[in-house]
Amino acid sequence: MNTNGVAETYASIAANDKTKPAAKTNRTYGKQIGNPQLSEKAQKYYEQLKKKYSNMDFILVSADQKEAAEANAGKYGSNKSLLVLIDDEKIEKMASDEQYRKKYEGILNNATNQFAQMKEQLGNNADSVKAYGMKFDDNGNASFFAVIDKSLAAQKDRIQQNHDKKAAEKKAADKKAEQKEKQEGIRAKHGRPEDMVTVEASSWDELLQKINETVAMSRSDMVQSQAETYVG
Repeated sequence: MNTNGVAETYASIAANDKTKPAAKTNRTYGKQIGNPQLSEKAQKYYEQLKKKYSNMDFILVSADQKEAAEANAGKYGSNKSLLVLIDDEKIEKMASDEQYRKKYEGILNNATNQFAQMKEQLGNNADSVKAYGMKFDDNGNASFFAVIDKSLAAQKDRIQQNHDKKAAEKKAADKKAEQKEKQEGIRAKHGRPEDMVTVEASSWDELLQKINETVAMSRSDMVQSQAETYVG
């Protein structure tokens, strides 16, 4: 029996088999969570997607890490750009399905304008937000989130009150207030876990409302705490 001929026949069939899934590369794709893997076609598309939306901060997530990534989304973002958490399965489908791709890119196009508009509407409250982001569920629906540092909202009011003190205050009191502001500035830069609050919404308008409500509540809690110091 000519075994070489049989081997060549199977090799020929395999080479022409278009139903086989494209091989996935095991490599890094910039910022990622877990060990995502993309085919060469999907990898090329993902690089194009990041360039197209260069004002966004993409993080590629492996399928087995989706829940963990979403639960800790606030750790990865910043208040300078919009964080986009997206898993490798969606990128793979976007690379091969034109309608699926158009749907998701349409959401990203809208987010570009909505994000800038919401930050403008937040005004000074935007200073209390540590990170903004968006993510997608398996049905193609987008949701949005923001991580708020409650201490920043309270700090802003305290600093303003210190600046409004009468010039007649003692020099020692002014120096103490200045040191306190400096310490709070250091804390605000790094943030404490207990001060972080994540709010989620299904629309930009809802996210705007929740951010404003959370910041207002933080300031209200600060005023109440100050009043409590005078009791007794």
